[in-house]
Amino acid sequence: MEHLLIQLTGVIVLGIGASWLSWRFRLPSILLLLVVGFLAGPVTGLLDPDALLGELLFPVVSLSVAVILFEGGLSLDVAELRDIGRVLRNLITIGVLVTWVGATLLARALLGFDWGLATLLGAILVVTGPTVIVPLMRHVRPSPRVGSAIKWEGIVNDPVGAILAVLVFEIIIAGGLEFSVDTAAVVLKAVGSGVILGFAGAALLVIALKRYWIPDFLQNPGALAVALAVFAVANLLQEESGLLAVTVMGSALASQKLVSVRHIVEFKENLRVLLISILFIILAARLPLSALLETGASGLLFLGGLILLVRPATVALATLGTRLNWRERCFLGSMAPRGIVAAAVSSIFALELVQSGYQSAEQLIPITFLVIVGTVLVYGVAAAPVARWLRVASPDPQGLLIVGADPWIRSLARALREQGVEVLLVDSNWSHVAAARQSGLQAHFGNVLDEQAMDALDLDGIGRLLALTSNDEVNALAALHFGEVFGRERVYQLAPVGSASSEGDRTIPQHLRGRYLFAPEATHDAITQRFEAGAVLKQNTLRPAFTYEDFRERYGTSALPLFIVREQGQLSVVAAADSINPKPGQTLISLVDGPQDRATVSP
Repeated sequence: MEHLLIQLTGVIVLGIGASWLSWRFRLPSILLLLVVGFLAGPVTGLLDPDALLGELLFPVVSLSVAVILFEGGLSLDVAELRDIGRVLRNLITIGVLVTWVGATLLARALLGFDWGLATLLGAILVVTGPTVIVPLMRHVRPSPRVGSAIKWEGIVNDPVGAILAVLVFEIIIAGGLEFSVDTAAVVLKAVGSGVILGFAGAALLVIALKRYWIPDFLQNPGALAVALAVFAVANLLQEESGLLAVTVMGSALASQKLVSVRHIVEFKENLRVLLISILFIILAARLPLSALLETGASGLLFLGGLILLVRPATVALATLGTRLNWRERCFLGSMAPRGIVAAAVSSIFALELVQSGYQSAEQLIPITFLVIVGTVLVYGVAAAPVARWLRVASPDPQGLLIVGADPWIRSLARALREQGVEVLLVDSNWSHVAAARQSGLQAHFGNVLDEQAMDALDLDGIGRLLALTSNDEVNALAALHFGEVFGRERVYQLAPVGSASSEGDRTIPQHLRGRYLFAPEATHDAITQRFEAGAVLKQNTLRPAFTYEDFRERYGTSALPLFIVREQGQLSVVAAADSINPKPGQTLISLVDGPQDRATVSP
C-alpha cells in the first residue's frame, strides 16, 4: 500500500515539476514530460502504470482525455470562425482525408503493415492534439489568425480522428475493409449522438447557471460532472463518440452569451495542466524502450514522411484560395504534433485487437509513440525559430495594453513608442480616445471589462497590461480579467488610495488584483497632481559617465522610475516591490519634478 502511495505521489510531483521546469527554461512541456516518463518507467523501473492502476488505467485515461477535450472546447468560440471558417472547414475535411490517406500509404509502404492496420494507424494519426498544441502555442504566441486555425484544428480533429479510428476498428473486427450500410450507421450514430448530447449538456448547464440552481461553490465541479456524464452516455450509445460530445459541449458553452463561464474555464485550465502532466508520464512509462527501438530505420522514415511530405501536402491543399498568406501557410504546414489522444486511442485499440486475435496490432503502440515523441521533439524545438523566421509570432511580446487614456497616460504612451514599444490604449471616454488617435497612438474606445473586449482588441505583439485609470476597482478587475491572457506576473495596476499607509493596503486582496506599479504612493491622483505641478517624463540613456547613482543625485529621491528599456529593446516595467539597478546602455523612463531639463515628451 505504501509503495502504491509513493508511486501515485511521485507521478503528480514529477509531472508538475517537469511542467515547472519547462516554464522556467522556456521549453515545450511535453518534451520534458515524455523524458521524465521514460526515465521513471522503462529506464529505472520506478513506475509501473499497469501495476499501479490495473484495470482502471484506460478508464482513467479516457476520462482524463474527455476533460482535456472539454476544456479545449471551452476555448472554441464560434466568433473566431469569421477569420478562419474556410480554413478550418478545409482542414477538417480535405486536410483529414489527405493526412489519413498519406499516413496509410506510408504505413503500408515503409512499415509493412497490412491494409487494415495501416488504415487504422492513418486514422489515429489524423489528430493534432490540444494537449501538445495549446502549450506550444502559449510558448510560441503566433499571430491570432494562424494561432486560432492551429488551435481549432487540433481540438476538432481529436474527436474526428477517434471516430475514424472506431470506424476502421469496427471494419477490422468484422473481417474486411468493405464500407457497408452498417459501417455508415456507426459513423452517423457517433456523430449524431455526440452532437446532440453535447448541445444537451451545454443547454442543461446554461439553464442551471442562469436560474441559479447551482451555488457558486458547486459550479465548477457541477460542470465537470455534467461533462463526464455526457461523455459516458455518448460512449454507451456509440464507442468514442464521447470525445465529440464533450468538445461540442465546451464550444457551445464558450459561444453562448446568456451566462458567464469564465470561472469554469479557469478551473478547467488548471485541471488540464494537472491531467496532461500525469497522463504523459503514465503513458510514456508503460512503453518498453526496446519496442520503441525496434521500429528502427523504417519507423524513422515513416516519421520523416509524416513531417516532410504529408503535413505540407495537407496544408497546401487545405489552404488553397484562403485568406492565409504564404508565411502563415508555411507555419501551419510546419506544425502537427501528436498528443495524448493518439497515445490513448492506439493503446486501447491495440489491446482490444490483440485480445481478438489480431496479434500484429501490438505494433500500433510503439510506432504511435515514436510519432508522438518525434513530432513533439521536432515541432517543439523548431516552432519558435520557424515562427520568428516567418515573422508570424512574438514569443516574448514587449507591447503594452494600457487601460486609460488621460493626458499624462498619453504622454507615457508616446515616450514608450519613441523607445520602439508597441502600445494600445483602451478607454471608455471618447474625448480621451480621440485625442490619443489624433496624436498618432493606437486607441480603442470601449469598456475593457466587456465580455466582447477580447474579440475586439488586436493583441498581436502585446504581452502585458497596465491598468492606469482613476478607478481602483476597475484597475483591479482589468488585471484579474487579463491575468488569464498574459499571466499574473505580467498584469500591473496603479496602487489604490491608502496602499502606502502605515497599516498597509487592505483595500483589495492580493489574489484579486495586479502587481502594483512604480511605488506604493504612485496612485492615479498623485501622478496627476505631479504632472499638473510641472513634473515631466525623462528618458535617460545611462552610460559609464552618467550612472543610475548619478541620476539619483541629479533628480533627487522624488524621481519616480517607471520603465527600463534594455539594449536589445526589451522592456522592464518597474513594480512597486522591485529594487532596480539599471546598467549603462539601458534607458530609464522616469517622472521627475521641476522645470529643469524638460523632457522631450510632454502631456
